[in-house]
Amino acid sequence: MAINLQKGQRENINAPKFTVGLGWDINNTSTGTGFDLDASLFLLDENKKLVSDNHFIFYNNLESPDKAVIHSGDNLTGDGAGDDEQIKIDLTKIDAAVKEITVVVTIHEADSRRQNFGQVRNSFIRIFNTDTNEEILKYELDEDFSIETAVEFGRIYNRNGEWKFEAVGAGQREGLEKFVSIYQ
Repeated sequence: MAINLQKGQRENINAPKFTVGLGWDINNTSTGTGFDLDASLFLLDENKKLVSDNHFIFYNNLESPDKAVIHSGDNLTGDGAGDDEQIKIDLTKIDAAVKEITVVVTIHEADSRRQNFGQVRNSFIRIFNTDTNEEILKYELDEDFSIETAVEFGRIYNRNGEWKFEAVGAGQREGLEKFVSIYQ
């Protein structure tokens, strides 16, 4: 049975292979333009910096160099139920330099489309066992990010040899570029 987390909660993952599923729905908007939300992952070292440029996983770089992290690709609409984007993670293959994986969702071209996370609802991140499909944990964002264009949903980190997930739910207005500047 999955554990439903609240912001700030941490939980052990206890699965060497798991999938991160992200989902969202769009409110009826007056922008007249479709929404394109993008999931990105930053594979960080002990100093909270990218291990290399190739350890930034997003729609233009779908795999980590060691093939331990594989992104399913960009869902341009978010239509339908369930996960809109998925990322498979295999901890048995992950580079030993990776100590943290930060999961961020951004709105593509948010400024020019006049869009923000206040127009997004039912946002969630969940982790499930890749082999059994058993859901391990889920975190539903219940905050109203009325001006934010990027949200750090959570982070997966290695503490004393155990991989854990922390529900973060922190938004900001400066888009993906801000996260790239933080982690490079």
